[in-house]
Amino acid sequence: MSVADGSRHGYGIMQDVRSRSQGRVQLWPAALYGSLRELQDLGLIGETAARPSKDEDDERRRYYRLTTRGRRVLEAEIHRLEDLVKAARGAGVVARPKKA
Repeated sequence: MSVADGSRHGYGIMQDVRSRSQGRVQLWPAALYGSLRELQDLGLIGETAARPSKDEDDERRRYYRLTTRGRRVLEAEIHRLEDLVKAARGAGVVARPKKA
């Protein structure tokens, strides 16, 4: 999901995941780069040539973006998880969120 809203380099992905998970998920470089390679092989992400300005960039970085196929798979996974949560709530396994 980290590359769903724009291109990111590996370290940027690690930071984004840590931030979005409030520190509960930490990606280690070996696991991250192996996963990025696998996602590329599956056609879910691709390396992009688009880069930030030179003063904000490091030429060693590789930037990744979500492909059209990757977006379809992400959307399907979001729906699958929503259905799973709905079923868990219906079964009383997960409490319904409190209304504000």
